[in-house]
Amino acid sequence: MKLGILKCDEVREELRPVHGNYPDMFIRLLRPLAPKLEFATYDMQQQEAPHDPRECDAYLITGSKSSVYEQEPWILALKDQVTRLHDAGSPMIGICFGHQMIAHALGGATEKAEQGWGVGVQTYEVAAEAEWLSPTLDSFSILASHQDQVTRLPAGAALVARSAFCPNAMFRIGDQVLTFQGHPEFSKDYSLALMQIREEQLGPEVFSQGVASLEQPIQAWEAGKWILNFLQR
Repeated sequence: MKLGILKCDEVREELRPVHGNYPDMFIRLLRPLAPKLEFATYDMQQQEAPHDPRECDAYLITGSKSSVYEQEPWILALKDQVTRLHDAGSPMIGICFGHQMIAHALGGATEKAEQGWGVGVQTYEVAAEAEWLSPTLDSFSILASHQDQVTRLPAGAALVARSAFCPNAMFRIGDQVLTFQGHPEFSKDYSLALMQIREEQLGPEVFSQGVASLEQPIQAWEAGKWILNFLQR
């Protein structure tokens, strides 16, 4: 299987020597679980979209500090690309901004959340049953960093996981689309570095709670398995 990574942002230059760029994080997560998995990267900010959906077997849309409702040319082009991939039947995984963009492009809604920033370890209740949700968990925790949230699911979408803070934390559309608001690819060290950079934006309460949450265990490996199980069916 060849997975096309639609890269929607750059890791800050000073953090790259330690953490790599966003495609590197996904490769670190998924390759140990599927050693034969191949990867291709498309820099969406440079409008390097796939010319033909058949270039890859599936596509993954990364996170970004941008918002899906901004009118930047590359964001508008990505929205069109998501629609084309969906219409072509290409399997898609959306992570954070990618999760929000898939909802936005396919008729749902993404908005700045009244709840404010979600950072650090976030825990979600699993709200669905499916064979690909193996290992089976009643709830799971992964890292997050977002202000926007999906406030309305697109037509045909089914909720997979939720929390009181983030009601639409994970959804699927049939056997084609699977999305996460959180970041299974993030390490705790990278999450901490982001929070330290954004400390002033986050405010003292959110920052201190986010940093303290890093003491909790996360289920990134399990989330990675769900992604691969979903794609390999």
